[in-house]
This record gives sequence, structure tokens and C-alpha cells, in this order.
Amino acid sequence: MPFETTGADVDIGAFWKTLGERAIGATLVTTDSSQGPMGFLGLSAAHVTASPPTMIVSIDKKTSALEGVRENQHFAVNFLPAGCADLANAFGGKGEKTFEDGKWAPLATGAPCYGEALGVFDCAVERIIEHGDIFIVIGAVKAVRASGEGKPLIFFRGKWLED
Repeated sequence: MPFETTGADVDIGAFWKTLGERAIGATLVTTDSSQGPMGFLGLSAAHVTASPPTMIVSIDKKTSALEGVRENQHFAVNFLPAGCADLANAFGGKGEKTFEDGKWAPLATGAPCYGEALGVFDCAVERIIEHGDIFIVIGAVKAVRASGEGKPLIFFRGKWLED
């Protein structure tokens, strides 16, 4: 059923429903801290520019990994392959997060990078901007890794599409 709202009438439910119409690749944003590795499902991760190579992530103020990003001033953006819906759900708060030995290794900054990721951007924090209930984190890309094979895990209308 179509709907339309404008201006002050746009509520959070309509905002999220509309955003759900965008198919997006699943990303894990990871970092480390004095408490160990941390991460979250970062569906808002995106590139800003290639010159200089820069990424951006939005981190909810309630996300525990925010403290690790602020503490160590780095993060990695990991693009998940198809078949990793359980891992994505765990990092999205619907299960136990796991940093299994052998599946994670740092690149340049020390942030944990998922070994089976289709691609990874390893970033040093350049700037953190507070906006509403989130922090926007801008990161300078310090290392990259691309597998060149495999299919992505896609999120669309609140569901994982793996085929």
C-alpha cells in the first residue's frame, strides 16, 4: 500500500519503511579496544571519496563498539558474502558476536578484518561528528583487500537475500 508524508509529518516508522526499499550489501564495522575486539552491523557504511580514499560510518550512541572506535581511532568495514546471515544477525544484536580465531586478522590499523569478507576497508578515524542519536565517523582508508569472487549478502525490506 503506497503512502506519502512530507515535512514534519515524516515519522520514524515511515522513514525506516522507506529506507527498507533500498537494497544494500551487509557490512560489519569492527574495531578493537582494551576489552577486546568489537563490532556492529553497519548498513550505513559508505565511501565518501576516492581522492583521498575515505569511508563513512554512522554509529548509534548506544552501540558498545563506539567506545572502541573512539579509544583506538580506527575501524574496518567488512563486506559480507552470501551465507553469512547468521554472522550479520549476531553483529546486529540478534545473537552472540564471535571473533573466532583464524577468521579474523588485522590489516594496517589493528582493527579486526573478516577473512571471508568480499572486501575490507581498514580506516583511521579522521573526524567524528555528533548528529541526533548517532555519531558520523569519517575514516581515512589505510589498507584495502578485495576477494574478487563470491556473491554479496544483501539486505532488502528487512530480510537477507542470499541468492
